[in-house]
Amino acid sequence: MEKRVLLLSTGLSVGGAETQVFLLASGLKRRGWQVWVVSMLPPEGFVEELKAEGVAVYSLHMAPGRPDPRAIWRFARLLQEFRPAILHAHMIHANLLARVSRLVYPVPVLVCTAHSTVEIGRSFRTERSTHLAYRFTDFLCDLTTQVSQEGYRQFLEGKAAKPSKLRFVPNAVDTQRFSPRPDLRSKLREEIGVSEGAFLWLAVGRLEEAKDYPTLLRAFAQVAAEHSAVRLWVVGKGSLEGELQALAHSLGLGDAVRFLGLRKDVPALLNAADAFVMSSAWEGMPMAVLEAHATGLPVVATNVGSIPDVVAPEKTGFLAPPRDPTALALAMKRLMTLPLDERIKMGLKGREWVVARYSLDAIVSEWERVYTDLMDRK
Repeated sequence: MEKRVLLLSTGLSVGGAETQVFLLASGLKRRGWQVWVVSMLPPEGFVEELKAEGVAVYSLHMAPGRPDPRAIWRFARLLQEFRPAILHAHMIHANLLARVSRLVYPVPVLVCTAHSTVEIGRSFRTERSTHLAYRFTDFLCDLTTQVSQEGYRQFLEGKAAKPSKLRFVPNAVDTQRFSPRPDLRSKLREEIGVSEGAFLWLAVGRLEEAKDYPTLLRAFAQVAAEHSAVRLWVVGKGSLEGELQALAHSLGLGDAVRFLGLRKDVPALLNAADAFVMSSAWEGMPMAVLEAHATGLPVVATNVGSIPDVVAPEKTGFLAPPRDPTALALAMKRLMTLPLDERIKMGLKGREWVVARYSLDAIVSEWERVYTDLMDRK
């Protein structure tokens, strides 16, 4: 098989799906593949990192929320120039563009990956419309994959793809970059201004509706009412940042909550924290949870998407129902009251689970098997 793959992404920014595109591109490149990455939107992240790996990066220069049929022809020209054996698209808009573009330039194999249980947004406001879009274009695709078991189940039930053309392939995490580093704890806490005795929660993710930060802030307010020496750091940017800061102020959280924006030192921040928390209303397989466990942190999260596949209740953390601040607060308080050695054991069990099932090397190998199998069928 000719080892040429083009990865098409809706965008390239600091997010879980985009991180997967970067990890897969760099992992394949190191194994001798020729790799191009194309972003529909102007890229906002990973460009320099991909170029450093020897991966070419291109943009179709599309605008968010504005369909542009000319992008089909721009993309077809890139396909004709690179002539990939495999076209692998990521996220719904890229998946649909890749399918339609196949009518113009017939790539040998097309794989489309959905990165969330519920792929909704400006163009697709309901789960049903998403499933219909996939179903009507399924004939143009060789394989649709889901990053979560729950997403796989919902795609089957919604008939988004034929069962024979649907597969679960989980996300990967760089377990070398995200690993326990106790030496980083004191240094970073001192820099940020958090005392060694404070219990520090870390949340990482876009400040958007899916992550449901209002539930987290309301839950944290209940926790802070009982524990004065507790802090919450929130890493990420998004359209709801102003609203969330206003909510934190109205809840009287003051300096107990810090919005840190985008950070490039997330592995260090995880090592400075005592536990990780995620309040998502819906998910696929969130990278942040994988990275937290890989770093050896116990996790409190909502029971959505593939989070239950990663966080084992009572063993590596606790789960709470979505959109329920009181339940989330109870889970957070329960973790905080555990002895330190039990929390450490929880975090290390989480790392063992992630290393065994979601390491970058294992997932890149799985993708190579997927590609080879599809090419052999041709």
